[in-house]
Amino acid sequence: MKISLFVDYDSNTKNTPKKANQFSKKAGIVEPNCRVMSSENNSKSGSKEISKPEIPKLDLAKVDPKCAEWMDDCIKRLNTLYNNKDGANICNVMSGHEIIAIIRLVEHIFMDESNLCEAEAPIKVVGDIHAQFQDLNRLFDLIGRVPEEKLMFLGDYVDRGPQGIEVVMLLFCLKIRYRDRIFLLRGNHETPSVNKIYGFYVECQVKYGVGIWWDFQSCFNRMPMAGLISKKVLCMHGGLSPELVNLDTIRNIPRPCEPLDRGLLIDLLWSDPTNKGDGWFHSIRGISYMFGKGVVEQACKTMEIDLIIRAHQVVQDGYEMMTGRRLITVFSVPNYCAQFTNAAAVVCLNANLEISFQQMMPGPLPATAKAKAAPAIANDLNTDAAKADKEFIKPFIKV
Repeated sequence: MKISLFVDYDSNTKNTPKKANQFSKKAGIVEPNCRVMSSENNSKSGSKEISKPEIPKLDLAKVDPKCAEWMDDCIKRLNTLYNNKDGANICNVMSGHEIIAIIRLVEHIFMDESNLCEAEAPIKVVGDIHAQFQDLNRLFDLIGRVPEEKLMFLGDYVDRGPQGIEVVMLLFCLKIRYRDRIFLLRGNHETPSVNKIYGFYVECQVKYGVGIWWDFQSCFNRMPMAGLISKKVLCMHGGLSPELVNLDTIRNIPRPCEPLDRGLLIDLLWSDPTNKGDGWFHSIRGISYMFGKGVVEQACKTMEIDLIIRAHQVVQDGYEMMTGRRLITVFSVPNYCAQFTNAAAVVCLNANLEISFQQMMPGPLPATAKAKAAPAIANDLNTDAAKADKEFIKPFIKV
């Protein structure tokens, strides 16, 4: 099965909440005939996505007006930090007590969702953010914001960048306010063994004290591990696992949970695709596995899915199609850590599960930065085949 791809370029680029169980459960309209469309159904000049207006299932303003008002105010305050020239950070707009209250509330919402949270297309899938709050807002300017757009994030909100708390709190507030329009999965950096080392621990210590870091870990332990879009597109942060035999394997993972050093939880957060073979391989990371084209094809057949979307690795164009066209890697902030010259991208699926990309090009880096292009990770080793995969991608036409 061939997958049609399109690309959209951006060249410029205090009210106390009530208990979370007062909110209704997330629901969606199931479209059993949705599928990833074959390339033969699209003209060579590109295809148009006919958007269908979608009304959110849950109106928090009616269910709990005070909580909705509180979240609207939080989102407004956090948005003042975008392009702020005065050097303000989250400490200027939110107290530690308010952050903890938001954490407690969103924990209940995460636990209400399945560990394999399900959403219906149309939807946009977002990869790693890594505390780049300004770039996250630039991305929103390009792709649209919740609730107008439905979004699924694949984890790695913190570490590496300077504004991890800002990123997490904006997404948490959006989740509380529009819980059926945004879905937040867990990444490998949403674990204490990682984010204690790569920046988030120090950020919490400096801004609010180390105690709040523990509150975040409690919340991260309750986040869903994977997502399923229209029953046909499986999403996670890392990748596949030898222990992943069916989708119920993910649904049945108990929470709260903390990944240790091996097993299904680790693989969902850490494993990577490779173009070096078809099977399973020891990972060069020293944790989890690498998996080849044959593993992906067998997983799609066994679990009756058409496509896998994952994040976890920086790729030069912001997205990369694995050899075989059954797996996409997406990375959603540009100039990662000022060490790469990569673009950012988002995977878009319309109501028919036709796939497109929106891409945000990287801005200029300081002259002192020693940035390089991100390496390819799992594209076809045959140069002509890899070129054909890239040329297969068509421009996305907005209507």
